[in-house]
Amino acid sequence: MNRAEQKERTRQTLVATSRRLFASRGYAGVGLTEIVREAGVTKGALYHHFEGKTALFRAVLEQVQQEVAARVVAAAEEAVETPWHRLQAGCAAFVKASADPEVQRIMLIDGPAVLGWDEWRAIDEATSAAHLSEALREVQSTATIPLRPVEPLARLLSGAMNEAALWLAQSGRPADLEDTLAWLSRLIDGLQYREPA
Repeated sequence: MNRAEQKERTRQTLVATSRRLFASRGYAGVGLTEIVREAGVTKGALYHHFEGKTALFRAVLEQVQQEVAARVVAAAEEAVETPWHRLQAGCAAFVKASADPEVQRIMLIDGPAVLGWDEWRAIDEATSAAHLSEALREVQSTATIPLRPVEPLARLLSGAMNEAALWLAQSGRPADLEDTLAWLSRLIDGLQYREPA
């Protein structure tokens, strides 16, 4: 293995180890000493790749956000019938992915708290929010929803889905996910444009 491959392997090990620890105990419950011990590297190796714990968390968050976005895109692409079906499938996939306790902890609870709202939103904009806005524009191009700016609608839907995921984390009832998905489907259906009577 050459030096560049070794450096990348060390970086991946640090991200994977940190992700596991952050997911199980939260950002505040994990120290750098524990991370390097669990990863089997030195603090010097950690600082070679990351400025500190916050930068390491940012890398973990970006990885989680990208994985969630990939699940949303995959679900939307499988629902090939119409842009409307792709929007519904993508939104449902986001809620399902966000119901995962690891995703909730890293992406929705610690993400905004650790990085601050503005930085967290920028990461979200580059992944999930960008896909949602794109899906809404595609639906809009079929005259299924009114021709208005989609950014406010994307924020409303994103906020509703994030809040639902946080609630699901606390609910403890398996049936709540299915109920949430059913209401989400009704909410999205209500967006459809209907000719005035």
